[in-house]
Amino acid sequence: MELLKVITRRDYTEEPDRAPMASRPFDRTREGFVLGEGAWAVVLEREAHARQREAVPIAELMGAAATCDAYHRVRPDPSMEESVRAIHEAIDDAGLERTEVEAVHYHGTSTPLNDTLETAAVKAAFGAHAGRLVGHSVKGAIGHPQGASGMAAFVATIAALTSQDKPGRPFALPTINLGTPDPACDLDYTPNAARPSEARTFLINCLAFGAKNSALVGRVFR
Repeated sequence: MELLKVITRRDYTEEPDRAPMASRPFDRTREGFVLGEGAWAVVLEREAHARQREAVPIAELMGAAATCDAYHRVRPDPSMEESVRAIHEAIDDAGLERTEVEAVHYHGTSTPLNDTLETAAVKAAFGAHAGRLVGHSVKGAIGHPQGASGMAAFVATIAALTSQDKPGRPFALPTINLGTPDPACDLDYTPNAARPSEARTFLINCLAFGAKNSALVGRVFR
């Protein structure tokens, strides 16, 4: 990873108090991602089966799409056309209009290139509606868990936007360590602190090594 120059290479041994701030999605001072680890899982069940056993639904997976632009092993295509296409196709698969998406969980890796290009892709995908989206990236808190990052985003977003009967819920996840705004990353990322949110329909955006792009569209039940 270090040879690919995509992770932060700053030595925090002389300033350990700053080490937890190494992952800074969308921050102007970001230097690269921090490797994270963890495992997340969800159980998907058809609606008819869930109703038959009188289950209380938490959320619904409405649509999904994946594309590959074959541009570079670690860098996205600067045009972001295939990322935009993945977003559009996921929304179409969900049977929604783009303006019906209320929240976006960004891939938000904390790399200088990816965060800027992802911002541009979301603007291209949603047009004027991009400025109304509630956005966030959990990678500021947990680092980049690689292949598990999409599911981490999916679970975190659902957990935040559900449980209306609990104090402080529902809320928009914060993108922590975002203290210095980057003019090139000028959308709403919910910097540093969670805030109340009534958003129900969300999109999970992912940009993977090998020029692969994917998006999931879901909706929480409240």
